Amino acid sequence: MSTSSQSSKPKALLSWSSGKDSAWCLHVLRTQGQFEVVGLLTTINEHFDRVAMHAVRRELLEAQARAVDLPLWPIRIPWPCSNEDYELRMGEAVTRAREFGITNIAFGDLFLEDIRRYRVEKLHGTGIEPLFPIWGLPTDRLARQMIGSGLKAILTCVDPRKIDKHFVGRQFDEQLLSELPVDADPCGENGEFHTFCYAGPMFAAPIPVSVGEIQERDGFVFADVIRAHKNDEKGV
Repeated sequence: MSTSSQSSKPKALLSWSSGKDSAWCLHVLRTQGQFEVVGLLTTINEHFDRVAMHAVRRELLEAQARAVDLPLWPIRIPWPCSNEDYELRMGEAVTRAREFGITNIAFGDLFLEDIRRYRVEKLHGTGIEPLFPIWGLPTDRLARQMIGSGLKAILTCVDPRKIDKHFVGRQFDEQLLSELPVDADPCGENGEFHTFCYAGPMFAAPIPVSVGEIQERDGFVFADVIRAHKNDEKGV
């Protein structure tokens, strides 16, 4: 993979989950123009060949990368994955990033202080600095700003201990926001749900998708998002 560029801006990787927050983070970074985003850093479950936790198929991840015109930097992790395994493979990616002249990794975290602290601590002394472009934005306002911009996403994973399992497979839209429990975060930042983003101002064109099988596994409920043909009436 190549991240060569004539730009004099500092180069950044974006931690890419395939969901709405990382997609919005890319939009913000490009709009602000202070960094050159040169790749999408994504953890992939080796056993299922899907994006970790979001359970998004690799082919859809690759479609996203093409739609934003950025190379993937996949980090393949085992399943199950211990913290030691995760940190080892992430450390290898950070070392490789430095070799490419990358100085920053951006994250789409919103308000969880422990996660932010963890990222800062693990990058300390590596030569890579963390960025948090959408940190602290009010999530109710942010959710509606995303939707208003034309961003479209599907809930691929739901924690039924936090919201009803029937939210899985639904569109992230105003109707969904109005039906979420009052104690649920509108962006799912507390783990209520994860998403797959398939359209928005960060994409050159929407990715045609449809919702397939719903499964319950390991205490979570997953919707299998699949590539749809443009003439598929069930596509979104």
